[in-house]
Amino acid sequence: MTEDTLPEPTQEATASTSNTLKLGFLGIGWIGRNRMEAIANAGVAEVTAVVDPAPQNVEEAQKTAPAAKVGESIEDLLTEEIDGVVIATPSAFHADQSIQALESGKAVFCQKPLGRFAEETRRVVEAARKADTLLGVDLSYRSTVAMRKVYDLVKSGEMGDIYGVELVFHNAYGPDKPWFYDPKLSGGGCVIDLGVHLVDLALWTLDFPEVESVNSSLFSKGKRLTSSVDTVEDYATASIQLATGPHVQLTCSWNLPAGQEAIISATFYGTNGGAAFKNVNGSFYDFVAERFWGTQTETLVSPPDAWGGRAGVEWAQRVANGEKFNEEAEQFVKVAEVLDKIYGR
Repeated sequence: MTEDTLPEPTQEATASTSNTLKLGFLGIGWIGRNRMEAIANAGVAEVTAVVDPAPQNVEEAQKTAPAAKVGESIEDLLTEEIDGVVIATPSAFHADQSIQALESGKAVFCQKPLGRFAEETRRVVEAARKADTLLGVDLSYRSTVAMRKVYDLVKSGEMGDIYGVELVFHNAYGPDKPWFYDPKLSGGGCVIDLGVHLVDLALWTLDFPEVESVNSSLFSKGKRLTSSVDTVEDYATASIQLATGPHVQLTCSWNLPAGQEAIISATFYGTNGGAAFKNVNGSFYDFVAERFWGTQTETLVSPPDAWGGRAGVEWAQRVANGEKFNEEAEQFVKVAEVLDKIYGR
């Protein structure tokens, strides 16, 4: 799944039966509403307040949280007695809104990308550190059962030394909102929309090693881009050499004639076989984990897996348990730095 660029899934909303943690939701289009419903339905928090400029989004959200107060701005949200803010607004607003919430002492769970550039991302992490509040980013594929199986396999050492990683995310659709196509608002095209997930999965699984070099090629409508300042890319490939040895190859796209809705995978090759996290039959939502030995494949994890809002639920549980700033937030900066290198900035 990739936020606003996918068709909306059908989902039943049920009323919240929350306890003590109180959350505000800034941006409740389908992705923000999906996260709100997941958190409310898990019973880990109360939906205290919501803000969205579209009345129909507020109306839909009230089916899940009829008692939630409705505000018109982040300022309205932050005046409420809440413990945290879940942000699902356009990318250009993520950093400043996250910082504003963090400086008011609220924990933050933000849609990706946390910032359009590494510098923006770094400012958010510093604000979280200074406020000593928990910062989460919806890097949702980490939370799938299939990817966690692959992660555990790599960590166990069973696959030997990892030397190659292949990352793919082709989305046969393109974003339907104009701001995605303005690099000043979005920070970029398919790389920052889809590639952010792939880079995160590779670095996370390999313990965030230093990146030695990055070489990339970006395309728009079939032509190679010489600058990403004024035009967003719809196809990209990047070669990432890690200082610890492994090589990472990344390819992602919007509107690719891929023959199916989506091709999503993260494959790790080691001296004792391989393992892959990948989607099934073009699905944006169904994933398997596979283990490879030579020409043999074993399926380790199969659908179904209701993973969509899991990262948000886990963040809310951590906030409810009293967790404060965690240095793992530096990982968000490391991913953003690689994206900057892919963009040549």
